[in-house]
Amino acid sequence: MARDIDTLIRRKVGPVGQKVLLLLFAGLALGLSYSLKRQLRILDDIPKEWKLINKRSLYQAIKNLYRSKLIDSKNNKDGSITIILTQDGQKKALTYHIGKMKIEPMKKWDKNWRIIIFDIPEKHRKARNALCQALKNMGCYPLQKSVLISPFECRDEADFAIEFFELRPYVRFIVAHHIDNELHLKEYFNLK
Repeated sequence: MARDIDTLIRRKVGPVGQKVLLLLFAGLALGLSYSLKRQLRILDDIPKEWKLINKRSLYQAIKNLYRSKLIDSKNNKDGSITIILTQDGQKKALTYHIGKMKIEPMKKWDKNWRIIIFDIPEKHRKARNALCQALKNMGCYPLQKSVLISPFECRDEADFAIEFFELRPYVRFIVAHHIDNELHLKEYFNLK
């Protein structure tokens, strides 16, 4: 069972696919929520997010999710198709919950530093602050005001957060082999 979950978590899902899984999961959450206030909040967010997804990217993401058995489909009598989040899809969607995402430490550190740098315009200040806070909550260390770092593989998590806040043009991801204050960082991340 644990091996199945590990395989599921390692299965690569692009940013659009991640968003599709989360939106499908929001539909599931709507059905399970008894609070009218929470249901209204979920209903308010779903159409906004669907509109932000490029149609061609959406088609490809759904195709990939279907192939990876994270979603299934059901033909309806009226000719429409209902997309259903499978149990594996629900587990995967939970791994992309922006507020609960964590960068998993590697069993053996590969001696590479993952650096996320950004120069986000002031007009996107709220999104910039939210991205920075999300990356810190995931486990990144603030090296400078607009530079965060992690010794662990975090490309998927960073890409998801960047796409989630729609800041792709302003953010770069770098892998470096050496940083001059490495001793401090190794101590912070408890590395040998």
